[in-house]
Amino acid sequence: MLWLQTKKILIVVAGALLNAIAMNLFLIPANVYSSGFTGIAQLLSRVLSDHTPIHVSMGFLLLVLNIPVAILGWMKVGRSFTIYSFLSVILSSLFLSVIPIHKVSHDILLNAVFGGVILAVGVGITLKWGASTGGLDIIAMVLSRMKDKPVGTYMFILNGIIIATAGLLYGWEKALYTLVTLYTSTRIIDAIHTRHEKLTAMIITKKADELKKEIQNKLVRGITMVPAKGAFSNEPRDMLMIVITRYELFDLERIIKEVDPKAFTNIIETAGIYGFFRKD
Repeated sequence: MLWLQTKKILIVVAGALLNAIAMNLFLIPANVYSSGFTGIAQLLSRVLSDHTPIHVSMGFLLLVLNIPVAILGWMKVGRSFTIYSFLSVILSSLFLSVIPIHKVSHDILLNAVFGGVILAVGVGITLKWGASTGGLDIIAMVLSRMKDKPVGTYMFILNGIIIATAGLLYGWEKALYTLVTLYTSTRIIDAIHTRHEKLTAMIITKKADELKKEIQNKLVRGITMVPAKGAFSNEPRDMLMIVITRYELFDLERIIKEVDPKAFTNIIETAGIYGFFRKD
């Protein structure tokens, strides 16, 4: 357990470092904007510097924007996810302040593509290990715990505001390159983690009661139990079927490994669900 937590912290550190490298070496020097709260912080920092005598670093703004979201996540989601996510935000803010802004390439397209790729790798590995980079990810988790709402709509609106504002203030060419970054980063995150907001896990196990208890203690999700039998061994087993969000996949994998490492689990991408998602 200690090694798992240490590894998770190292992954969060690596993800935050990659985010800062992508911003300070590629996106910020090229005036190409990121998505989500990072993009908002980047845009606010630029607007304040250009139109007021106030200069506020992007790292500080990113931290401030995430404080109310972290409080919301702490109350509605859970301590572990929120702590690791806010740790990622703090580290990102620190690295953004420490790493100097330097233009690696003068080609804006290269900056947009490579910045998007590096940023996405940082976000993707963080998500894969059960944390997030804060901002919209925590809001998505809260919404998924409260109601079955499509998070993509909120992300689309927020990113649309960032792109439109960047285009109005600094030219539509920058906005179009921002779209290139968003597309690149989205595709890479999907490849590393999963593009589907919801997943269905079918777990074949001999320890159904123990697994059910642990899953219900850690995740606010309903479980359907189905009797099963091994075709080769003819031994009786149980199948647990549970629908989770992409943010809960790491916790579910950890529970299964701890309770029944010999369990067979099939993760299916869920295109849609009907009925009440929170409980069975």
